[in-house]
Amino acid sequence: MNVLLEPGLAAPLGASVEPGGVNFALVAPEATAVTLCLFGDDGLQETQRLALSARSGGVWHGWLPGAGPGLVYGYRVHGPWAPAAGQRFNDAKLLLDPYAREVVGHYGGSELFVGHDAADPARRDARDNAAVALKARVVIDPPPVPAAEHVQVAAGATVLYEMHVKNQTMAHPEVPEPFRGTYRGVAHPAVLDHLLRLGITTVSLMPLQQRADEPRLLKLGLVNHWGYNPVAWFAAEPRYAAPDDTDSPTQQCRAMVKALHACGLQVVLDVVYNHSAESDELGPTFHLRGLGNATYYHLRRDDPARYENWTGCGNSLNLTQPPVLQLTLESLRFWYQCIGVDGFRFDLAPVLARDASGLFAPGAAVFAALRDDAVLRDARLIAEPWDIGHGGYRLGQFPPPWAEWNDRYRDSMRRFWLLRHEPRGAFVDALAGSSPAFEASSRPPSASVNFVTAHDGFTLRDLVSYSHRHNHANGEHNRDGHAHNFSVNGGVEGDTHDAAVLAGRAALRRALLATLLLSLGTPMLLAGDEIGHTQGGNNNAYCQDNATSWLDWASADEALAGFVARCIALRRQHAVFSRDRWLHGSDVQWFGADGVLLQPADWQAHGVHAMQVWLHPAVAGEPELLLLVNAHAHAQAFELPAMLGSAPLRWMLVLASDADTASSPAPLSPAVSVPAHGLWVATGQVD
Repeated sequence: MNVLLEPGLAAPLGASVEPGGVNFALVAPEATAVTLCLFGDDGLQETQRLALSARSGGVWHGWLPGAGPGLVYGYRVHGPWAPAAGQRFNDAKLLLDPYAREVVGHYGGSELFVGHDAADPARRDARDNAAVALKARVVIDPPPVPAAEHVQVAAGATVLYEMHVKNQTMAHPEVPEPFRGTYRGVAHPAVLDHLLRLGITTVSLMPLQQRADEPRLLKLGLVNHWGYNPVAWFAAEPRYAAPDDTDSPTQQCRAMVKALHACGLQVVLDVVYNHSAESDELGPTFHLRGLGNATYYHLRRDDPARYENWTGCGNSLNLTQPPVLQLTLESLRFWYQCIGVDGFRFDLAPVLARDASGLFAPGAAVFAALRDDAVLRDARLIAEPWDIGHGGYRLGQFPPPWAEWNDRYRDSMRRFWLLRHEPRGAFVDALAGSSPAFEASSRPPSASVNFVTAHDGFTLRDLVSYSHRHNHANGEHNRDGHAHNFSVNGGVEGDTHDAAVLAGRAALRRALLATLLLSLGTPMLLAGDEIGHTQGGNNNAYCQDNATSWLDWASADEALAGFVARCIALRRQHAVFSRDRWLHGSDVQWFGADGVLLQPADWQAHGVHAMQVWLHPAVAGEPELLLLVNAHAHAQAFELPAMLGSAPLRWMLVLASDADTASSPAPLSPAVSVPAHGLWVATGQVD
């Protein structure tokens, strides 16, 4: 194709197919020139170079007549090589379009794409990398998903299930082998039926934006299995595409979301806009570093040759810059409209709101942009409200309608049930929705995403089986992952055949699950916890694409899954558990095990980890509810409240965490004994 580029248009960004050709538009505000490079279908042979001579502000653009879908391309961007001034332009390096919908090639670490000579980091590397660089392929976006296909779930009714596409299906015996570990696998009826049996409303998918594995992992023969290292924000991860399938990864991903929607399941996608796969100044150059290093990244003010590393991943994207905010918003729109997801969970979200001086800004542009965006304003938004930078812990400080992962809930429940170090006051704060963190910002209890375990950390089974992390397989000498997990092992580290130890661990798991699913707020279950998945004590399995991470369905604890389903059904049956307003004096009463109302001094009493929570109906006609909580390692006697005003009460046991199977409601006597590590729920009616 020996034609010259015409001026074209500055929008939309990326490669856009129009009748008669393709429009290319690239943001590189400080570049001196941009060259569009064309390649053969396999991306190996460079066939032509065309200058993008038209420029509108910081956007370089051109129209290529006769071009169409399937064309493979990349960019060479010219400008100063001045690392000390924050500039790292290098036209010897072919750059991937950050708006690429499909990526050609595979980053295997043999060519690091560095922009400097390894012997001298300040020296420009003139070696050409075109043969091995990642390129973009021109494709046509799928049509937008009809608005009616998006699934809306009331905030108070939401039950989240955090899932990794490959882990969920790779070892599932009912999923056909070609579909295991893929988008097609998640769409299989066996997987969908399991979610529906549990009562899940919302699937929270771990990252699906195409990623690149870090050079350090590649040298160890490992991969970034979790996917928190994005290289292409508009491209569905091809590793999850079924082999020998004629549909593209994007089409297969969209079909997966459609299948989840067909079951009434809402879909939230974990997204990463806090950093890119380019890592620090010694990392690979894929795109942004060569397009405009000082524009796309937060650079250290005392040394612009280096990056602010508030993410722990080497760099931090700078959303105070309009091109970066635009990239973020347009990528989110693509996933919402073209893939069909219903919302997003933002990894290390405070980075998105750090201003030019590096401080978290509650009024950051990204918050207003998402709130006012015509496409995204109805999307569910969830923040991971911390990063590793100074002042990076921001729980409770995101604006409405954001929800936030609540690690204080996690830690309080672990300390109360497992270590018995948490006083009843902290336990009750968490149980009642964490109002100290969220009520002041005029947000309801559903703003608190409650969890006991998540992808980052121990599984639930490991939480009660290991006192220490066992991450040696990660290649970091067991230094990675959290060192303080508030975990227990029951007297034996790891696997055991000791029946007493196993019974104690099982009791703790059920108590934690019941507490999670009956707390005010939005509960989030980690996929696999309901079937007893173990990672062998690895609490940071981010690089373990193997049986460590793949759910072991052949050994699934079906009784535990049934218990989880009963807890979720109970939550759905009684509005008091899913109410989305804060508890006040007339809504609840707190008693000791002796049936006496707790007094202020009782909340911080040490060594007492049993109590009763009497929840009054949120809806007229529903029964009274009583939670009997015994975190002690011994059975605990309880004296139940006997009167509602002047009328006697009759209590019926509807859930017991020590019962493996469902049973009909059973009447309770005024004095009962709740077993060790037990939680009972009773309904009450006036005789």
